[in-house]
Amino acid sequence: MYSCYRLKGEKYGRHTVQKTEAKYHYLILPHQTINSLKNLSKDHLPLLQHMDVTGRNFVSKFSSSSVPFRFGYHAIPSMSHVHMHAISEDFDSPCLKTKKHWNSFTTAYFINSKDVMKQLEDSGKVAVDQSKAAELLKIPLKCHRCKKDQKNIPTLKTHIQLCHKSQ
Repeated sequence: MYSCYRLKGEKYGRHTVQKTEAKYHYLILPHQTINSLKNLSKDHLPLLQHMDVTGRNFVSKFSSSSVPFRFGYHAIPSMSHVHMHAISEDFDSPCLKTKKHWNSFTTAYFINSKDVMKQLEDSGKVAVDQSKAAELLKIPLKCHRCKKDQKNIPTLKTHIQLCHKSQ
C-alpha cells in the first residue's frame, strides 16, 4: 500500500515505498521540487538537515528499535525529485529481487545523508561520478554485514537471515 504523510507547515513529505527492498522503507522528500543532488547548493543545507532529523525521528517513533536503519540518497536516483531513503538493514522483502536493487543500498552508490550534507557544507555542491556510480550496481553480491560473496539473490537472502542470527 502506498501512503503519504504531509505535516502542515513542514517543508517535507514522508512516503512509505510501495515496492520496498526491506521490511521498513520510507522516503523523505521536500515539498520543493529539486530535480537531483547536483541541483543542491549550500542554501539547501538546512532543508537536508531537516529531512535527516525528520527521517530519524519518524523511524524512532514508528519502527522497531531493534532494527538498524540507513539514511541516504542514491547516487543516480530513479525518481527525478530529491528524496532521502530511510531503509531498515534487514533487507527482508520479496520485492528485493535483483543485484541492482541490492547494490543500490549496500554499496557506495547509497550516499549517507550525513556525507551529502558534509559535501554541501564543504564545497557547496554534491559531486557524484555518474560512471563510477553506475558500475557499483554491477559488482558481485556481498553480505552487507560480513562482506562474504554471494552467488545470487536467493542465497544472499538465506545468508542474511543466518548472518543476522549470529550477531
